Amino acid sequence: MILITDERCTGYGDREHPERPERITASIELLRRQKELQLEWRQPEPAPEKIILLAHTAQHIANVRSATEDFCPDTPAHPGIFEHALRAAGGALAAMNCARQGRKAFSLMRPPGHHATGGRAMGFCYFNNIAIAAMAARDAGVGRVAVYDFDVHHGNGTEEILLDKAGFAFVSIHQSPLYPGTGRAHRGSNCFNYPVQPRASRDVYKEALQRGLESVLKFKPELVAVSAGFDAYARDPLAQSRLEAEDFMWIGRQLGGLGIPCFSVLEGGYSGDLPQLILAFLKGWEG
Repeated sequence: MILITDERCTGYGDREHPERPERITASIELLRRQKELQLEWRQPEPAPEKIILLAHTAQHIANVRSATEDFCPDTPAHPGIFEHALRAAGGALAAMNCARQGRKAFSLMRPPGHHATGGRAMGFCYFNNIAIAAMAARDAGVGRVAVYDFDVHHGNGTEEILLDKAGFAFVSIHQSPLYPGTGRAHRGSNCFNYPVQPRASRDVYKEALQRGLESVLKFKPELVAVSAGFDAYARDPLAQSRLEAEDFMWIGRQLGGLGIPCFSVLEGGYSGDLPQLILAFLKGWEG
């Protein structure tokens, strides 16, 4: 399995913000120390702006490049955030290219991306990494791309970008009600939402995850792009869901059993146990 990261992505943020550098530093430390998985480590190149333009407007790119005022209270205009966002999108692109070559790849980068719309940064997200990679795959000739998003928050930005676009399916399993307040029903011809009530049992949540996988299979994709959020965990501070580490291993196992090229990109997950949750997912995915 290929692990894509760049430790420069820890060079912004603060300890008071949930999306903090320690999410990555602690995960890298555990993944380098563990002996259960054979990982090939790679560093991504920044995403070219012409590829970013597949998912975002030129004005949005300019806004992120020149940001001096916060986009919203959750999404600050950190110094250098444009370069950090380009590298995170580049991580998703690198993972996608690995998957097209038949390799499993996980992009362990920040900032996350799935709340960023075509023209707006929000929810800790500046560029929509998974949508950029999915659209780049289609641009490179992949006929059908499915995005499977198991972050506890609905991937509103990914949905907006891919809505009713030929060759794409977007599938999201998330807690509702919860930020950003979207994703309560299927939308358009290709966006399939499976909301789960707060504090629902693990079995109920896994049933929704399974229904989402069935939607992916029904679409018959040639490539699956995974928004891997670990905030449906029982002890995550930003949600009220109940999954445990073994459930993320189960998700990985289901994705590994699809028999379809697949890559994953880190989204949310804000508990101190994030490194163990990522490792569990990767172990399940590797089989």
